[in-house]
Amino acid sequence: MTDRLTGTRLHQLDAAARRVLERAELEGIELIRFLYADHAGVIRGKAAARSRLAERLSSGIGHTVAMMAMNMLDQLQEVEHMGPVGEVRIVPDATTYVPLPYAPGAAAMLSDLRMPDGSPWAACPRTFLKDAVAELRAEGYTLEAAFEPEFTLGRRLPDPSGGPDRLVPIDDSLCYAAIGFDTAHDYAIKLVRALETQGLRVEHYHPELGPGQQELSIRHAPALRAADNHVLYRETVRGVALRMQMWASLAPKPLADQAGNGAHLHLSLWSDTRNVFASDNEVRDGFIGGLLAHLPALTALTCGSVNGFRRLAPRMWASAYAVYGPDNREAAVRVCSPLGESGEPNLELKPSDSAANPYLSLGAVIHAGLDGIRRKLDPGEAVEVDPDTRPGRYPRLPSSLDEALDALEADEVLMEALGPLRRSAYLAVKRSEAAAFAGKDTSYELFHHLRVF
Repeated sequence: MTDRLTGTRLHQLDAAARRVLERAELEGIELIRFLYADHAGVIRGKAAARSRLAERLSSGIGHTVAMMAMNMLDQLQEVEHMGPVGEVRIVPDATTYVPLPYAPGAAAMLSDLRMPDGSPWAACPRTFLKDAVAELRAEGYTLEAAFEPEFTLGRRLPDPSGGPDRLVPIDDSLCYAAIGFDTAHDYAIKLVRALETQGLRVEHYHPELGPGQQELSIRHAPALRAADNHVLYRETVRGVALRMQMWASLAPKPLADQAGNGAHLHLSLWSDTRNVFASDNEVRDGFIGGLLAHLPALTALTCGSVNGFRRLAPRMWASAYAVYGPDNREAAVRVCSPLGESGEPNLELKPSDSAANPYLSLGAVIHAGLDGIRRKLDPGEAVEVDPDTRPGRYPRLPSSLDEALDALEADEVLMEALGPLRRSAYLAVKRSEAAAFAGKDTSYELFHHLRVF
C-alpha cells in the first residue's frame, strides 16, 4: 500500500506510526506540531500537514542547526557548528501523539533532533535524557518522576505608564482559599479535561499563595514520559488560557513582589518492582548526596533563567540552601513522607521551575544522583529546621544565573555528561541571557519571561 499523495509505503511504517495516520484521519487533524525544547527552555517546533504526515513521520521536518543557539530573546549566539550552515531533522516520536483539545484541528508529538542520516544529534535535549535513562538502567535502576508546576493566571494588559505589558492576576485570593476555586473554576475544569484527554492524569489542584497563582499536579511517570508530559502541560496551560481570553504564565517570578512559580521535581528510584528509596538507605543517601554535591551546578539547568533566581530566596518555601530534610519545605531536597498505607516515599527537588528545559534538567539530575550512588556520597545530617534560622551554617544556592553557570562550568561530571557541543551551546545561550537582562530594569525582565514561559 502506498499513500497516493506522498509515495510513502505505509507498510514500512511501524505500528505506532500507522496508528497516528489513522487517528489523524479519523479525528480531522489538519496540522501536527512536532515539538522540542531548546537550550533557552523555550518550546519550539514546526507542524506537518496531514497530507504529508506519512512521509514526515519517518523523514522528520528540516531544521537549521542554528536554532539551538537561539536565546529566549530570539538572539542568535555564535556557537561553532550552529551557524547558517548545517541541517537537522525534527523527528517525532509517534508514541507521543495527542490531539490538542484547546486547538481544534491540531495535534502534537514530542520530537528528537536528528542528523539527516537519522543518527542522534549531539545537541538534542531529548536524547540527553534518553542517554541518562539508559545509563541508569545499566546500573539496575529506573526512575519515576513528576514535575509539580505552579503558574499565574490573569490577563496581559498594557502598562498605563507606557512600559512593557504586565500580567494582572485574575484574583487576589488567599492561599488555598475557597474563593480562589470559584474565581478560576471555568478555567480549571477546561484545563483538567484538556490534560486528561492527552493522557496526563491529574492528581490534585488548588489555588496557591500568590494572586492568581494556581497549582495543578499530574501523576508520575517514567523519566522520559515525565519530561514529555511537562512539555504538553506547559503548552496546555497556556493554550487553554489563550482561548478563554486570559494569559497564563509559568515564569518563575512573573510578579516581582509575589510568590514565585516553581515546578518541584519529584523522584523515586526503582529496581524491578522495589522502591529503592524505601528499601535501601545507602543508595537513597548516595542519591541525595549526589544531588547536594552537584546542586550549585544543577541550578543552572533546573532553574536556568535570570528570572528563576528571584524565586530562590529564604523563607519562600522555594529553597535557598543546599540541604535536605524530612518534609522540610525550606530544604533544597525534601524527603517526602508516603501518602497513605499504599504510598511510596520520594524525593522532592525544590530548586526547579518551568523555565528550564525539562529534558536537560531531569537528565542532569539523574547524572548527579548516579554519581552520588557510585561514590557513596554522604549527604550529611538531615536538617529539620528552617536553615535560614541558623545563619552561616548551611551553604547557599547560587543567587544569580551567572553564578550558577560558573558552578556548572566547574562541575566535571555534568560538563562531561552534557558533551562538547551541548555544553558550549547551553553556556553561550545562557550567558547571553544573563548579559541581555543585566542592563535592563525589572519590568523588562518580567515582561520577557511572562510572555515566553
